[in-house]
Amino acid sequence: MAKRKTEVRLRTHGIYSQWESGTKQLPRLYEVTTEVPAVVDIEFGFVVNIKNAKNQELYFCIDHPGIRDDRGKRRAPFDGTVYVKTNDWDFYLGDTVWEPIDDKLGEWHMWLELDGKVIAEKTFQLSADHA
Repeated sequence: MAKRKTEVRLRTHGIYSQWESGTKQLPRLYEVTTEVPAVVDIEFGFVVNIKNAKNQELYFCIDHPGIRDDRGKRRAPFDGTVYVKTNDWDFYLGDTVWEPIDDKLGEWHMWLELDGKVIAEKTFQLSADHA
């Protein structure tokens, strides 16, 4: 039997309600946008629907504008892997803003890869002008 082709659809992107990592609930979309105000605790990102990829490894990356660690060094992009849980799976990739805000301003590029190919990506502009 031939393997079914993986289907990926970007469902929503923008500003969301706070995401609870320990729950199966996805955050609720408040506003479709790529322009994000620099406000503490604002949640932003995107939701994708992935079909026919159960148990495949999904790589995610959030390349931020230059967040500093406790020693003032630029942190590496946030990345990792998860396994696709079902054959019709919704996945949220996002982040939130915290103090200090200054090192969070700028472009946040987020993407997902499956089998070494980018399957979804979005760039958000975090700005004090939009606050």
